[in-house]
Amino acid sequence: MRPGSLAFAVVALAACGTSPEPAPARTGPRCTGDPLSTIGDATFYELDGKAATSGSCSFDRSDDRMVAALNAPDYRHAAWCGACLAVSGPLGEIIVRVVDVCPGCKHGDLDLSREAFAALAPLSAGRVRIAWREVECPVTGPIAYQLKTGSSPHWIAFQVRNHRYAIAKLEVRTARGFEAIPRADYNYFVADKGLGPGPFALRATDAHSQILDDAAIALGAGVARPGNAQFPACD
Repeated sequence: MRPGSLAFAVVALAACGTSPEPAPARTGPRCTGDPLSTIGDATFYELDGKAATSGSCSFDRSDDRMVAALNAPDYRHAAWCGACLAVSGPLGEIIVRVVDVCPGCKHGDLDLSREAFAALAPLSAGRVRIAWREVECPVTGPIAYQLKTGSSPHWIAFQVRNHRYAIAKLEVRTARGFEAIPRADYNYFVADKGLGPGPFALRATDAHSQILDDAAIALGAGVARPGNAQFPACD
């Protein structure tokens, strides 16, 4: 296209009585907060057999092999466990899910599964420069609350799963209102003194300040309880 042709095209459309199409309407909420994004180096590691997503984030084992261990400075006490990242490298871009921490990695670095690294560069490279950013995870259905084995009225731990964006906070309603449940480095929100027999009114907040309320999550040990909804996709 020669210089000035775009302006010429707009003028021509106006002369013909045709206006450029309006921008599409917004379809999602305007989320707060900046998505996690940076540049760094990528290395790779071997997954433990079929168990692609076992790691510091304490997710169940699965066949998903497009995963990453996040560097310790960005891991921030499991704050980005379960988040999805679009990673760009020499051969293109992929999407991975954060399932582990890389203690020896510097800020910006990712330790990718072998399969994920191979989609970005030859394995023989060993280490490559990458850029990455947070994106929404391609989830379906509502969020879920995994109750850790050993949970009881006297000690209980919840993990939020199947979330579109990283989970920033989990709260429980008490007689004093909603109170935050502390998060452990292994990605469970742990109430050391217990919360009683339940059911529990929980409030999950994602990294973009979106909130989901679930009024009646029943007590259990080693079980998953579905929530009522999923975080909306940000506009």
